[in-house]
Amino acid sequence: MKDFDIFLGEVWVEDNKISYVGKYKEHDCLFDREIDVQKNLIMPGFINAHTHSGMTFLRSIADDMPLQQWLNEKVFPIETKLSEEDIYYFSKLAILEYLTSGITTNFDMYLNPEAIVKASLDMKYRTVLCGAVNDFCLSVEDVERCFNEYNQENSLISYVLGFSHEYTNSKEKIQQVAALSHKYKATVYTHLSETEYEVNTCKEKTGRSPVEYLCDLGVYDYGGGAFHCVHMSEHDLDLFKEKHLNIVTNPASNLKLASGIAPIQAMLQRNINVCLGTDGAASNNCLDMFREMFLVTGLAKYKNCDASAVDAYEVLKMATVNGAKALNLNCGVLEAGKLADLIILDLYQPNMQPMNNIAKNIVYSGSKSNVKCTMVNGEILYEDGHFYVGFEIEALYDEIQKRVERLK
Repeated sequence: MKDFDIFLGEVWVEDNKISYVGKYKEHDCLFDREIDVQKNLIMPGFINAHTHSGMTFLRSIADDMPLQQWLNEKVFPIETKLSEEDIYYFSKLAILEYLTSGITTNFDMYLNPEAIVKASLDMKYRTVLCGAVNDFCLSVEDVERCFNEYNQENSLISYVLGFSHEYTNSKEKIQQVAALSHKYKATVYTHLSETEYEVNTCKEKTGRSPVEYLCDLGVYDYGGGAFHCVHMSEHDLDLFKEKHLNIVTNPASNLKLASGIAPIQAMLQRNINVCLGTDGAASNNCLDMFREMFLVTGLAKYKNCDASAVDAYEVLKMATVNGAKALNLNCGVLEAGKLADLIILDLYQPNMQPMNNIAKNIVYSGSKSNVKCTMVNGEILYEDGHFYVGFEIEALYDEIQKRVERLK
């Protein structure tokens, strides 16, 4: 079954790592807990390779408008009112939603990384933070400090250099981020080529596409990648292939904002590493990896007029191992020594029957309702509809509603 082999066996977890994957065998270990998954599916957790967790407060507030209007008239004005404590609570809400969707890691780009780190650690959740340098609030110095502070020994938190967009940063700021990348020999990520307007404006200003412009400034000399990449020329894609860059596609967000359909098939034909992300709840509005998986293949089939484009096995790789590769994480596959970021999917629901092809069932008919259990770093944080995150869920909902009312 290509890269999705299914077998009847066991997975052992010790501390925060997988210690054994294989057929049943006798053992002398005394486990804290043994779970009979009753022929349901244990698989690697999904990796949400682009999101803005703190933006859950904008869910269903800023809808039904194009990207530039959405940003300038809704998102940016409300964000100026946010406190660090607001972002902490709104990020916790997003993490709850990730757990229900089988997402065990998120690549989070948002304001105030301290609040995101606190929310993640308090909930024992894995977060990779992305720098969000822009001309309005976050500086290159802020990003360098976070890069050095958060790339320490805590296995749940890491940090990647980045800036928000080409069009929200001066040339000098982008060059400073590139200089940081050279200093630390580190990867860089940013939003890129999301709309035609963005691409055309960059060409008018610089004479080059956003991809060409950033490559010329040395942003990608040490790798990394970009989010969205909807409007990419053949030359843009060739540059991504040449520099071994990663692309994180966000089909639901791009569809809802009418930004376009990314050329996924053309990316895969160049062996570009393509990952999946939900984007934030302001533009999606659902932090649901199952919806992203269906859309990335469905839209590619439509765009290419080819029902064979972007098959289900490739989609599962985008949602798991490809994200791990892009973020340099030791997870994404079931293998001894890998981080114990695992999920159990309920195969005995109507949408998963008959089991002619489990991999294709997950992509084409699977849903969040099939997620029975989500384990992060060897700890079960969600199981059978219950959260094990150390606080009362209803109290969080009440707190969030009060904070949203203040921001409106």
